[in-house]
Amino acid sequence: MKKVVFLMEPFSCPSCIKKIEGALSRAKGVQQVKVLFHSSKIRVEFDESIIAADDLQALIENLGYPVLSKKIS
Repeated sequence: MKKVVFLMEPFSCPSCIKKIEGALSRAKGVQQVKVLFHSSKIRVEFDESIIAADDLQALIENLGYPVLSKKIS
């Protein structure tokens, strides 16, 4: 199990949280998603044998939210 934290541009509304959390939590291999509104971060726990951090980043960006950076641990 891996964790990745995506640093995002500041979120403009709480509906962004639901949109991102919904999309990521439906992705196969994702165990837990937490969108941190005030710090503009998304924390995801995922199974790296099923999905890669780059795939998660692409999913977020396809929703229209640019990822500034990511940190995998």
